This record gives sequence, C-alpha cells and structure tokens, in this order.
Amino acid sequence: MTDTTRHYRQRRRYFIILLILLALMALMALFVALWVGSVPIAPGVAWALLTGSGGDGLDAEIVLRLRLPRALTAFATGGLLALSGALLQVLLRNPLAEPYLLGVSGGAAVGALSVLMAGLGGGWLRGAACYGALVSTVLVLGLSRGGPGAWHTTRVLLTGVVVAAGWGAVVSLLLAISPEAGLRGMLFWLMGDLGQSQAPEIALATLALGLVIALALAPYLNIIARGELTAAALGVAVDEIRLAVYLLSSVLTAVAVTEGGSIGFVGLIVPHIIRVIVGVDHRLLLPATVLLGGVLLLITDTVARTIAAPRELPVGVVTALIGVPVFLVLLHVNSYSSTNVRKNNHVRANHCTRHGSCLPTFRDS
Repeated sequence: MTDTTRHYRQRRRYFIILLILLALMALMALFVALWVGSVPIAPGVAWALLTGSGGDGLDAEIVLRLRLPRALTAFATGGLLALSGALLQVLLRNPLAEPYLLGVSGGAAVGALSVLMAGLGGGWLRGAACYGALVSTVLVLGLSRGGPGAWHTTRVLLTGVVVAAGWGAVVSLLLAISPEAGLRGMLFWLMGDLGQSQAPEIALATLALGLVIALALAPYLNIIARGELTAAALGVAVDEIRLAVYLLSSVLTAVAVTEGGSIGFVGLIVPHIIRVIVGVDHRLLLPATVLLGGVLLLITDTVARTIAAPRELPVGVVTALIGVPVFLVLLHVNSYSSTNVRKNNHVRANHCTRHGSCLPTFRDS
C-alpha cells in the first residue's frame, strides 16, 4: 500500500467519524430542544411522544405541535445559512463573505416586511422573501456585469455591499412608516425569530436539494479556489459556475430569512470552523458545514427561548453574542499559524542561503 493510498483512507475514515459525531450532536440537540423550555417535559415523556409510544394531550401539543417543528426549522435554517456562507466564501475568495454581505438577505427582508405591513403571512411571506432575494441577486449581477473587470470578485463584492446598504435604508424606511401595532413583531423578526415556524418541510427540502447541487459543484469549487485563471486554464466554465453558485446561495438565503429572519454569524463562522478541521476540500467541507450550522442554530434557539423564560430572546442576538468571541478566537489562531509559517519559511530560507540550495517542501509549494 502506497503512502498516498494510506493517507487517503485515513482521511476518509477521519471524515466519516466527524460526520457521525456531528450527526449524533444534531440528534442530541434536537432531543434537548424537545424537553427543555418554559414548560419542562420529562425526557422519558418527550422520547415516548417522539417515538409514538405514549404521552398525554397537553405534552403532545407542546412537543409535537410547537417544539418539534421549531427545532427542525432551526436546524434547517442553520444549515442553509452555513451552506450559503461556505459557497460564497470560496467563490469570492474572501473570508468575510456571508449571506448577508451581498444584499441577498436585505432584499428578502424588504419583501418580507412589505408583506407583514400589508397584514399578510404564510405563503405570501415566503414568496415575497424569495422574490426580494431574486431581485437583489439580479441587481448585484447586473450592476457588476458592465464595464471592465465584469464579474470580478472584488467588483461583485463591492457592488453587493452597496446594494446591501441600500436595502438597509429601505428597511429603515419601512420600519419608520409602519403602524405601531406591528412594529414590535417586525423588529423581533429582523433580529431573528423562529417562534412562528410551523412547517419545516420546505426548509428541510430546500436544504437537502441545495446540498446535492452544491456537492455536484464541489469539484469545480476546489479548482476555482486555486484561482480563476488556473480554473479557466483547466477548462472550468468560471462564469457559469459563479452564476450557478450565486443563484443557489440566493435561494438558500431567501428560504433561511423567510423562516427565521435576519440571523447573523452562522454563515460566517461555521465554514471557518469546519475548514480548520477538514481542510479546503469542498466535497468534505460542505456536508460537515451543513450539520454544524444546523447544530449551532438549534442550540442557540434553545438557549434563546429558555434563558429568560417565559420571555424569548431574538435568536440573532444569541448567535451574535456567541459568534463574536468565536470569530475573534479563530482570527487569533489563524494569525498565529500564519506567523509561525512565515517564521519557519524565513529560517529555512536563511539556512538554505548559508548551506546551499534546498529542495522545496510541500508547505513551501
């Protein structure tokens, strides 16, 4: 057995173990979300209700009608945001890229708030959010297309930031002219609210389909991560892949914003955490990112609705309180690692200068 084959098998075994651990974490977090709350449910009763082997009417109403749909929606929303963030980060080659950076969530928020102001909800809310996200995507791609450097990552990123700022102004305008009766609900929704989630099927189906499409694009994303010129030289249709990823990310973000409002930091920090663990192979990174994103939002939503019970905190506030220190730690770790690599390279370069030429190592290349 060659070293390459042995390394590949070890890496595959390590990845399978990681997926199993993340799946077990997701199941554990889901079960905790069912029995923890302002009305405590015994774990045995929650398990009996979940398996259909017992439980009275009130407990069944709380667990099956209220907590289970919300927990499944939280997992799906976290997975959608994390997957969208991972796709945008590799495509824009920017570690700060996330679903809210390119104005997609802003367009979805404007559409959703317009429907809420009109007193509508349900399917109207979901349709308006998707339409707003689509309009924002068309604006960013259209404005980035004209002129020299069309669809360059920097041009797209700057255009997205400007469009996002414009959507933020429209959101502020809608809040300023909205009736006071619905203002609190709109503000709570903008800060992240999973309390109205009753039909997680659409979010789960979108997550499953989006992950399948993303895995089909993963080999091309691995090549694009090396550079667009390299990808084009290898025959990758960079513009077509970029457009497909933008559209996929827009749909994922629109569904996530529709289900939970504006929830930050999930799409930013989760891909970074998984990238530290499994590397930059998107065939491995994307499914692990979906699982960790779902687990993170499921845990934070459980904390948001129980830490100040019977009152609920906006889940977006909890994710921000967790995401800020986590991102700072990741930034410090990455900076420390980069500094050590530069020091090692400098020492190696001095050694080679004094003692003759050296063959380049894998890290140097």
